[in-house]
Amino acid sequence: MTSEEIDSEAQKVKKLAEFKKELEEKITEAEKNLDNLKNLLEFVDRIILESGFKRAKLPKLTPTISQVTPTSAIGKHTVALKDASGEPLADLHLNRDSMHVIIPETRTFNRNTPPFQQFLIERVLEKMREKDVEAANKGEMSHDNIFSYELVLDGDSIRKIAIKHVTPERVRELKSSIRWTLEKMYEKTKA
Repeated sequence: MTSEEIDSEAQKVKKLAEFKKELEEKITEAEKNLDNLKNLLEFVDRIILESGFKRAKLPKLTPTISQVTPTSAIGKHTVALKDASGEPLADLHLNRDSMHVIIPETRTFNRNTPPFQQFLIERVLEKMREKDVEAANKGEMSHDNIFSYELVLDGDSIRKIAIKHVTPERVRELKSSIRWTLEKMYEKTKA
């Protein structure tokens, strides 16, 4: 081999080494991007779960709340709220425009256990109340019909959640949010 051929081979090896380094950098960057995307997906999943929905790839849960159509929410109904495995969490009593969540004596749910305060109270119940207050202030509804709720406690243990002025459109969201919250609280107490 002549010195020119050796130089040419060295140049090819050098270029291949540079190309290899570029590929490794692109792979590292792609792996970082993939990690970032996975973190974003996990964040979105948490937000969705906090909003009361389940990811599509989770196993489908058997219905734990009997379905009540908005028009049938006008009469009296009692619905057993259960977790995914069928464990009873609470009884939900629906009346004409009220809802009472009764926690059985066999269950203890502490009001400080997440996601009770952060999700059910702040994101669901308070938001509904605030919407009604705003609507009443605009004259769109009577101040007498503003959504309200009351907690009945034994120390920090929740015994009952009394909700007044429930519209038929809110029944399904309330049932779903309450069941999901109690299920998450129950999981934390079991752990």
